[in-house]
Amino acid sequence: MSSKASLPEPVTTRRKLSAVVADAATADAYALDTEFHRERTYYPRLALVQIAWHDQLAVIDPLAVPITPLARLLEGDGIAVLHAAEQDLEVLYHECGTRPRRIFDTQIAAGFIGYSSPSLATLHERLLGVELAKEARLSDWFQRPLPDHMLAYAAADVERLLEISDILQKELHARGRLEWAEEECALLLERADSGRSPETAWLRIKEVRRMEGRPRALAQAVARWREEYAARQNQPVRHVLSDLGVAVVAQRMPKTLDQLREIRGVEPRNLRKGADKELLAFLKEIRGADLVVEPASKPPKLDPALKPAVSLITSWAAQHAAEADLDPALVATRGDIEALLRGDPNCRALKGWRAEIIAAPVQQLLEGTAAVAFDDQGKLTLEERSGRPISADSSKGST
Repeated sequence: MSSKASLPEPVTTRRKLSAVVADAATADAYALDTEFHRERTYYPRLALVQIAWHDQLAVIDPLAVPITPLARLLEGDGIAVLHAAEQDLEVLYHECGTRPRRIFDTQIAAGFIGYSSPSLATLHERLLGVELAKEARLSDWFQRPLPDHMLAYAAADVERLLEISDILQKELHARGRLEWAEEECALLLERADSGRSPETAWLRIKEVRRMEGRPRALAQAVARWREEYAARQNQPVRHVLSDLGVAVVAQRMPKTLDQLREIRGVEPRNLRKGADKELLAFLKEIRGADLVVEPASKPPKLDPALKPAVSLITSWAAQHAAEADLDPALVATRGDIEALLRGDPNCRALKGWRAEIIAAPVQQLLEGTAAVAFDDQGKLTLEERSGRPISADSSKGST
């Protein structure tokens, strides 16, 4: 634990960590960040945890001390302030078995005042006039001892994050959008809680999504096996079996090692240490099994008459968002517009703050009471529909 003005000495003992947790737990809000690697593992490998609260800052070394005591802080009443929190939440859950009860994500919040997925460095520069060092961004965070410039880089990620959060919250409150940002942060926590399920692993494989009948059922089972095996061995799924390999293995259903190794998408170097034999045993188990074909949730089909409208409405929505100082990607993607036009009840544009911004105007378009037109500056605008069509003959001169 140290003041923010000095270079922090890493927390490496249970006693110091307990002191950090006890003091930080008294704060209404605390800044939080992690450094990790996951290139060669299924689960992210945590290398550092940074926390700032009040006028204090701590850099915790999880290689020296278990960070499970952080669960007390995460489950406390204080709001965890993070930037681009999704992967940090995964790391913290894996290490502590829990996540913060409440979060404020500064990247999400900035999207409600016109920033488009800004980096933390961008927010420092734009809101504080401070330039963050970048040279340590791709460093090896598992080296020990950590050089001073890396400790300084890690500390800077949280040192002024609460200050940035305060600026964003004041601006959001002034614009009447603070509740929108809080709602979006709560949705991020919900998505994090849903986790990564082996049962739905096949949905991330386009080759499997295109399959039908029993071949799909077999491929779904193989995808589940790959996910579970990768988790047990703590390996990236692609290091066990490629996506293409999952689909072709399910189609061929090999019975021998030679047959397995001949399959396109199967790398012998990956199916080693018994993985190949385990996979063959699994295939034998499911070969004659009565498998249920899990259907992909197919949304309603888009009315062909509305297809030309998708691009136009998507362009209008992006322009409308930008003019309102909202990140267009945060408001509605092309997929959101398509779902809205299909009448998909799960479309996110129908829920919460987006309903007023996007769903209501688009509904006017569909009902024929509004129209999209170009204004005198070449920009798209939504206006009341006149109901007076221009005939082809009106463009011809009189004779």
